Amino acid sequence: MGAPSVRDVADLLDRAARESPERVALVETGVHAETRRVTWAELEDEVGRVATGMGGSGIVAGHRVMLVLGNRLEFVVGYLAVLRAQAVAVPVNPTSAAGELARMIADSGSRLVVADAETVVAVREAVRLLDEAQAVEHPPGSIAADLVARLVVPRIVVVGGTLQPGERSWDHLRADRARGVPPLLDPEKLAALLYTSGTSGRPRGAMLTHRALLANVEQLGGVEAARLGPDDVVLGVLPLFHVYGLNAVLGGVMRDHATLVLVPRFDPEGTLDLIEAERCTVVPIAPPVIAYWRGADRLRERLASVRLLLSGSAPLAPEVAAEFEERTGLTVHQGYGLTEAAPVVTSTLCSDGDGDDGGDRLQPGSVGAALPGIELRLVDETGRALEGEDPGQIQLRGPNLFSGYWPDAAEGPGPEGWWSTGDVGFLDADGDLFLVDRLKELVIVSGFNVYPVEVEDAIREVAGVAEAAVIGVADDETGEAVVAYVVAREPGADRDALAGAVRAHSAARLARFKQPSRIEVVDALPVGVTGKVQKGRLRGMERRRALGLLE
Repeated sequence: MGAPSVRDVADLLDRAARESPERVALVETGVHAETRRVTWAELEDEVGRVATGMGGSGIVAGHRVMLVLGNRLEFVVGYLAVLRAQAVAVPVNPTSAAGELARMIADSGSRLVVADAETVVAVREAVRLLDEAQAVEHPPGSIAADLVARLVVPRIVVVGGTLQPGERSWDHLRADRARGVPPLLDPEKLAALLYTSGTSGRPRGAMLTHRALLANVEQLGGVEAARLGPDDVVLGVLPLFHVYGLNAVLGGVMRDHATLVLVPRFDPEGTLDLIEAERCTVVPIAPPVIAYWRGADRLRERLASVRLLLSGSAPLAPEVAAEFEERTGLTVHQGYGLTEAAPVVTSTLCSDGDGDDGGDRLQPGSVGAALPGIELRLVDETGRALEGEDPGQIQLRGPNLFSGYWPDAAEGPGPEGWWSTGDVGFLDADGDLFLVDRLKELVIVSGFNVYPVEVEDAIREVAGVAEAAVIGVADDETGEAVVAYVVAREPGADRDALAGAVRAHSAARLARFKQPSRIEVVDALPVGVTGKVQKGRLRGMERRRALGLLE
């Protein structure tokens, strides 16, 4: 009788525990005084215990469980336990403000929220806001009335912190021995909700099924140059709440029984020291990490163990990649992905051999060719497929695509399986993709999505603000930065005081990466004949400023 088939990502853990039980699965650094090393067999036992504990806490198939944790062992265990229990994981940014958490809890209908000592204060405040919203006739603007109507106030589970009445500890959740759960019979069942922008507006939950998550892990595994081995040690600095860290990195490590070194927070020098100490061989990072490392001492020596360096989650400037490669001797392989694609779509590891001149095939600005099993095409504004190298909107088709946005699977793939990304690019003769622009107004800060309308709504809550418009501008360290244009309610208002009030309110209401890096108080916003703010003109002003043509 053969080994059980792999039906979902959690089954990858089961296989790793059977085939490589004593190999180290996870190395946790920076959370406790001592480094923790966990084997595949130990990880399987922990996941089984927590899945059992979730069942004992009333979680059944389809219930949503929110994870508000950084890169630590309990995130990995909690995520895989949710999948094992056939519930739905809702990983969110652990730096989210209480108001943001309240909205995501209400929207997802999460019945359990797992937090640690660093995040539980915000989680408790979020639950308090939800309790208040249920008690009043007109809930706060950040929590829509329709969400309050179907709200279930969740129970909080705390990892390593002091409990308040009604809360449970992580140790309580993992106290009982693991009990078997029925096998997953339908891979189309929802596995995870990951909050992203969709095409515009407030964050929405992208619905990723077990099929979609596993498909992208296998698609990456089908690229020989990207495939991991059991002796590989993978740096886990990318946030696990982000789909790149969650599925591309963690999923790949589980598939190939490698070792993942968890980094709870990025410190440029400390992370380089960790790569050297743990002899990391595969380093998936985001462009801001490369920007930080460009000036580091002994860079080539400290990265001597690395055989594969991958950059994703945001575009990397060609000149930055070239400078880094010159200093380290490592090729920076890039890719293109989206939360809705679970996430990787293209990679320069999929680009064909060498160019006509016999040199390196990687072209500056390219994000590579499509992964096996993913179809990519470009269309014009009418939906007609384009030929040649004309730019067009990128459409995708493949088993890794999401089902749509929560809760009704809106805006998912069409009848023929194609999904429009909202991004614009062109394909060269070799099938490599080059990104040109984004149709949506999404701003990407350090690889994280910022939705202008969410920041604008927060700014408009300031008493002295009449109007606000938020755009993204290029930034050497974070890829893009948030800039807010604000119109005062009173024409003669003190501009510096108003900017300070907006900055203080943003710090209280928004996660740090969403907060404006600069606030411009102006007399009026540029608007078109329909009254819509012309953000293109604001971007033009910022471009002229960057070129020194505007003070």
